[in-house]
Amino acid sequence: MAELLYRLGKFSARRSILVIIAWFLLLGVTGTAMAVSGGKLSSAMSIDGTPAQQVIDDLKKSFPAASHGNATVVFHAKQGEFTATEIAAIGAELRQVAKLDAVNSAMNPFTTQANKDHQIAQLKAGQRKIANGKEQLAAGRKQLAAGQKKLDAAKALVAANLAKARAGLAQATAGKAQAVAGLAQATAGQQQAEAAYAQAQAGGAPAEQLAAIQAMIDQAKAGVVAATAGIAQANAGIAQATAGIKQLKAAQATIADNQAQLTAGKLKLNEAADKLPAAERKLAQGQRILAASANFRTVSKDNTTALGAVIFDVPASDVEVPQKNAIVAYLSKHTPAGVEVEFSKELTMSMEGILGVGEIVGLVVAGIVLFLILGTFIASGLPVLAAILGVAISATTTMALASVIDMTSTTPTLGVMLGLAVGIDYSLFILNRHRRQLKLGMELRESIALANGTSGNAVFFAGLTVIIALVALNLTGIGFLGLMGDFAALSIAVGVAMAVTFTPAMISRLGMRVLSRKERAALASSDAAHDAPVSPAAVPSKAKSYWPSKHPWVSIVAAGAILVIGSIPLTSMRLGLPDGSAEPVDSTQYKAFVLATDAFGAGSNGMIVAVASLKAPVTGYAQLKAEADIATELAAVADVSAVLPAGMSKDNSKILFEVLPKTGPASAATEKLVLNLRSLSSKLESRYGATLGVTGLVASNIDVSKKLSDALPLYLGTVLLLSMIVLVLVFRSILVPIIASLGFLLSVGATMGAVVAVYQWGWLGTIFDIHDPSPVLSFLPTMLIGILFGLAMDYQLFLVSGMREAYVHGMDARAAVIAGARSGRTVVMAAASIMIFVFGGFAFSHLTQVRPIGLGLAVGVLADAFLVRMVLVPALMTLLGKSAWWIPKWLDRLLPDVDVEGAKLERTHSVH
Repeated sequence: MAELLYRLGKFSARRSILVIIAWFLLLGVTGTAMAVSGGKLSSAMSIDGTPAQQVIDDLKKSFPAASHGNATVVFHAKQGEFTATEIAAIGAELRQVAKLDAVNSAMNPFTTQANKDHQIAQLKAGQRKIANGKEQLAAGRKQLAAGQKKLDAAKALVAANLAKARAGLAQATAGKAQAVAGLAQATAGQQQAEAAYAQAQAGGAPAEQLAAIQAMIDQAKAGVVAATAGIAQANAGIAQATAGIKQLKAAQATIADNQAQLTAGKLKLNEAADKLPAAERKLAQGQRILAASANFRTVSKDNTTALGAVIFDVPASDVEVPQKNAIVAYLSKHTPAGVEVEFSKELTMSMEGILGVGEIVGLVVAGIVLFLILGTFIASGLPVLAAILGVAISATTTMALASVIDMTSTTPTLGVMLGLAVGIDYSLFILNRHRRQLKLGMELRESIALANGTSGNAVFFAGLTVIIALVALNLTGIGFLGLMGDFAALSIAVGVAMAVTFTPAMISRLGMRVLSRKERAALASSDAAHDAPVSPAAVPSKAKSYWPSKHPWVSIVAAGAILVIGSIPLTSMRLGLPDGSAEPVDSTQYKAFVLATDAFGAGSNGMIVAVASLKAPVTGYAQLKAEADIATELAAVADVSAVLPAGMSKDNSKILFEVLPKTGPASAATEKLVLNLRSLSSKLESRYGATLGVTGLVASNIDVSKKLSDALPLYLGTVLLLSMIVLVLVFRSILVPIIASLGFLLSVGATMGAVVAVYQWGWLGTIFDIHDPSPVLSFLPTMLIGILFGLAMDYQLFLVSGMREAYVHGMDARAAVIAGARSGRTVVMAAASIMIFVFGGFAFSHLTQVRPIGLGLAVGVLADAFLVRMVLVPALMTLLGKSAWWIPKWLDRLLPDVDVEGAKLERTHSVH
């Protein structure tokens, strides 16, 4: 590899214009591809297979509307309460927002609150109505009972009178019949008597006999008169009885009508009584739902703050930045002058402007460090130019591929961060070697080729270790983290390629101007310049003292104590993703978070979504009861402030609930709440036949953090095994890799301890703008382990390989440690300082998620380079002596000779 890089360096020096143009043409191609592809980045960090993601995937299929993203808009009256004019204006602008691209609807907080208040009023009216109904029902039943009693009495009286009338009719009829018979008898008697009188008179009967017969006639006539009178009297009785019967029958018909009316009244009353329990049950379920959602509001009680919402057509992560910007711009422009409008992170978070003020300051400081080392502006500008060009190529390539690969918004930022740091360092290593050789009198192009074959070879292996560590992030099984590692590895690969091609080409174009005027003058005046040994790695047989080697025990104890103490905060580390409270205090995201917290509680910034999946579809009252039952169960969980049924799937088998926590999204109590809600699923299934899924930003963050925590041991073990293999191969030693790996663990512990202290505990919050401490970025530990491993191996290679070379060339073990450390410390200190400043610039980034990455990498480089590699490792190797370089002979024979420092190449191409 050293010989290949030697030839590549010589080719780049001879064809410098071609090489430089080729790189700029490549940038043009990748830049054009980025512009044409229109790639976009996602702010969502999801992991397939987690409980929260499974719920989201299921909703996309069975309940698409529930998977749509949303963002909060906070309206705040600057002075006093909202006026009617302001409320109307806000409603009008939200209706216009609903018409914008990618927006499904916009929730008017005043309408929503009014609807809820109306529901409460309706329930209260329903309660009063039911109470009145009960009273009316009781009064009606009392009236019906009294009416029935009167009707029954009337029935009995009419029936008795009717019987009497019918008896009178019968008696009158019988009397009439008797009178008619008497009349007939009297008439017949009269006729017989008159016939007898006529006969007697004709026969000359005596007067006494005629008088007796006349008396009989008179008696018969009196009987006829009496019978006739009896008949008349009987007829009158019959007529009276008949009229009475008719009147009583009419009374019976009236009573029957009244009875029918009374019966109908009873039926209606019974129907009302039957409906009343159903209405009561429905009202009771409504009251339970309102009780569960009592603390949910969209307008504050003092009418000064309102929470609007923009509902997208797609998940929030799929909404493009220009579409979000259009919403923000419209609301900012049209909101009334007396109203302040602020926006949540879902609307405002983007990765536009990857390089901010902090990052640029870091680059400027890195340039100053380069100038102090190299002594010339021209030479110091070369590593920066190479790094920026390499970063531009890798970043544009990443963005071009973002159109076909889903990647998070931190993916290109990580590549930029690493690309800048290692790009500067790798170019510096080759440039520094070339400068040293020039000052020893080597010919320009030969020096370029040799620097590329020696330091370039070390750069290649150093870059390879970083690339392997980054690509190994795929072993975690976490898609977005693996992609971050892949594209960061791309930036490292481009940085290495730039260092071994572009840097030699630029050095060739610059010629002797890579040296300062003073250095060029000294070289020109030196007659013995060309007689000096050209091997910069050559060291005197007796090296000057080196403090860690002179005081190894003190160095070990001091460095170890610092690293161990720095690791203490790691024991309390919590993982998560930053919420709005982590944003700068002057940002709209932070203002929205604070306004919502003050008016509605911290939980309003992180609603939890719960989905109840029923075994069978429900409608009507069954649906209402299911909503009430499950909402009541959810509301009973500790730290739940309110539960709001938010929708039902089209097949009526899934109910969506919004759960309002009492605590903020990043709170440990909220994390516990999510776990408690999930544990409720078995209870709901046994009671109501419903399984519960929990999702939303908070739940997703918890799942991501857990998955990353579970994957961390595997990844750390893989990295340590990898480090052992690489270091055994490079240094042909058993103890050196063990020392390097233990030192790496100490530096990682101190690094994460510093991150926890700053971001979770809030230490030095004023400096790093940490006003609301929050959990550590969930993927940071895994990512830092991978990156710091690669960088640690860089420093290990550049320092310990020099010790190895000195030892192989005959120095005793202690002197070799001193010689190697002294020969490599300057460039390693410079490279580490540059990385610290570059990474440190990202610690002050305008992007919240980037800050802890920048700080972690800066502290990690500081701890690993200055404490582990330059103090701890030399001290331990001094104590170990020859044992540090022991390796079994059989293993030594099996291992290939990688010649990282290019010692063989030096012997082949050295010129005196």
